[in-house]
Amino acid sequence: MKKGWNRQRLGDVLDVQNGYAFDSERFNPTKGLPLIRIRSLKPGVETETRYDGEYDEKYIVRAGDLLIGMDGEFGCYEWKGEPSLLNQRVCRLQGFSGELLPRFLFYGVNDYLKAIEDVTGYATVKHLSSKQILAIEFPVPPLAEQQRIVGVLDEAFAGLATAQAHAAQNLQNARALFASHLQSVFALGAAEMKKGWTTKPLVEFCEFQRGLTYAKGDEVKSSSNVVLRANNVDLATNRLDFSELKYISDKVAVPASKLVRPGSLLICTASGSKSHLGKVAFIDDDYGYAFGGFMGQLTPGQALVPKFLFHMMTSEAYKEFIAALSDGANINNLKFDDLGKFHVPVPPLAEQQRIVKELDALAAETQRLTRLYEQKQAALAALKKSLLHQAFTGEL
Repeated sequence: MKKGWNRQRLGDVLDVQNGYAFDSERFNPTKGLPLIRIRSLKPGVETETRYDGEYDEKYIVRAGDLLIGMDGEFGCYEWKGEPSLLNQRVCRLQGFSGELLPRFLFYGVNDYLKAIEDVTGYATVKHLSSKQILAIEFPVPPLAEQQRIVGVLDEAFAGLATAQAHAAQNLQNARALFASHLQSVFALGAAEMKKGWTTKPLVEFCEFQRGLTYAKGDEVKSSSNVVLRANNVDLATNRLDFSELKYISDKVAVPASKLVRPGSLLICTASGSKSHLGKVAFIDDDYGYAFGGFMGQLTPGQALVPKFLFHMMTSEAYKEFIAALSDGANINNLKFDDLGKFHVPVPPLAEQQRIVKELDALAAETQRLTRLYEQKQAALAALKKSLLHQAFTGEL
């Protein structure tokens, strides 16, 4: 530790106020003061719950107060919203002595909370106590040094936040451009139909194959029989996700008809989540993988370019069609008899190929920007970590 710095127990330089167990029967979405629960801490500006009963004013949290969630992930957050009530299992850091600036603590305390979290055992969820917070031995430099460090970090983090916001906006713009173009292609009116486009039910263009059914006892940790399921279709990108593959015994015979075929579409036909139902992924290679019983495979005939069908089945018109089919069900099932009624807008093959080329190029650019955004996010996170390390080791 840098010369002139001291370590002090937080209990010697501040107080911890635990939240109050407000009567849950008075919780509601619209009336009374907002109620700060653990789920409200990361957003830090609003809550989804209000309380319309009596309360002690000492539990009112105001903008700038530092709060810590005491269940699950342990972290310190600055409240930036309107006056709100401090609920149980959330605590407030207050009563700071003149030796420690609240904002200096805010920048450094999360490493200590994470260290406590990492060694805390749990049955269902990890719990943090106010005693553990007060026992933290925290570095306390002279007040002038704290003020200097806070000034440097405030300025640096404001710049990083701006860079992050710009990167996020660029990505959002790219996704909006792709979605807008996709909508313009498949939201057809009479004028487009005069140019040689036709519409026919999907059943007239595609072969549908149901997935492989197998016994639970056939599942193994590893084998040559790989089965793709609903969670292998990435909801954000409509691409295959191979991070959680399911394996079944090599003794199970897998017919060729139950293997994914290049140029086909894998579709989720049953799911407990409406977000998965009807989702598709384009099969771009011969993986040799089977697809499970809650999946189906669509193979377009010669009148449809496979990638054109794929883009069409990510359009808003298709999503609205699926939403109408699954409305009201808890466990959702998509029958091909119903799916086959979806009307596909079909231009001449040359036009399909042109549209696919255009959409693929836009999709590739969106994916490129997504990768850049993720890289920038990782770089910004690493820079923040480096700055904080330097600040609290006396190197800044």
